[in-house]
Amino acid sequence: MKFIDEIKITVQSGKGGPGCVSYRREKWVPRGGPDGGDGGRGGNVIFRVDMHVNTLLKLRFRSKYKAQDGQPGMAEQRTGADGEDLIIDVPAGTVLTNIATNERIDLNEENQEMLLLEGGRGGKGNLFFKTSVNQAPDRAQPGEPGQAADVHLELKLMADVGIIGFPNAGKSTFISKISKAKPKIADYPFTTLTPNLGVVQVGDESDFVIADIPGLIPGAHKGAGLGIQFLRHIERTKCFVHIVDVSPMTEGDPFENYLAINAELSAYDREHNLEDPLARRRQIVVLNKIDLIDKEEVERIERKFLAHKVAVEVMSGLSGYGIKDLIYKIYSMVKKNE
Repeated sequence: MKFIDEIKITVQSGKGGPGCVSYRREKWVPRGGPDGGDGGRGGNVIFRVDMHVNTLLKLRFRSKYKAQDGQPGMAEQRTGADGEDLIIDVPAGTVLTNIATNERIDLNEENQEMLLLEGGRGGKGNLFFKTSVNQAPDRAQPGEPGQAADVHLELKLMADVGIIGFPNAGKSTFISKISKAKPKIADYPFTTLTPNLGVVQVGDESDFVIADIPGLIPGAHKGAGLGIQFLRHIERTKCFVHIVDVSPMTEGDPFENYLAINAELSAYDREHNLEDPLARRRQIVVLNKIDLIDKEEVERIERKFLAHKVAVEVMSGLSGYGIKDLIYKIYSMVKKNE
C-alpha cells in the first residue's frame, strides 16, 4: 500500500430541499386548505477517526466530496427526507486545516467525530404560512444552500517511540525484530520510503507503539534526502530510540553522526516553533552492528560517548544481541513520559 500523508480536498454539505406548495384535494373535504410539507435538511460533512485506516490514500483519487441534498417537501404535509451525511474516515493523528480560515483541528482519538460543515435547512411548505387572514398561501421557501470548504489534511503518525538515525543504521531491522512490522530491508540508503508502525509487546498486558522514521540526514529540515516529508511524523512521539551504526561500513564517526541527527532535531524545532521541542525529548542511544567490530573498538566508541555524558546501549540487530533488555528500557522510558 502506498503511504499518503498529505492531501487537499474540497468538501461541500448538502443543500436543503425546497418546501412544497400544495392544497388538499379530497372529494368530501371542501376548502381543504394548504398541505405542502417542508423540505428535508441537507447532509452534513463529518470527519471521523477510524483506527483501521493508516493512510490518506483513499482520498487521493477524488478532489471533491459532497453530502447528499435534502429532498423536496410533498403534499399531504409530508416532509422531504434529510440528505445523507458525508462521513470521511481518516487515520488517527490527522491534522485538518480549513484553508480559508486557517483553523486547525487535531483528530487523534479513537472514534472521534468532527462536524465541519452543516447541511442547509429545508424550506418551509405553504402549510407553514397559513394564517387567519391568509387561508390559502401560495408560497413556499427554497432550501438553504450548503456550505463548501477547501481543507488540507496532514497525517502525523501517533507513536510512543520514534526510531531515529542515519539511513542504513539498522532502524528497519530493529523494528522488524521487536514487532510484527515488515519493512523493506536492504544495504543501501533510503531503503525505507514510508514510516513503519509496530506494536511491541512487553509482558502479558503491556505494550507500546514504535515508529521507524525514514530519511534523516543533515539538511533534512530543509528538504535534503527525503526532506521534511517524514520529519512531521516524529512530532507526536514521546521519546526516541537513536540508533547509531558503528560498523566499518558507516560513513563518518559514530559520535559525529549522533550529533548531526540531534542538530537536525534542533533545526526542525527552530523552523516549526514546537511547544515540546524534539531536541529536549528523552532518547536512548543505541550502538548497533557491534557484531561487525571487535570488543575493544566497541569500548572505545562507548568511552567517547560517555566522555560527553551520553549513556549508550549496545546491540546487534542482525543477531538479536541486546534487544530484549533494550525493549524493557524503552518501555521504562515510555512510562516516565506518560
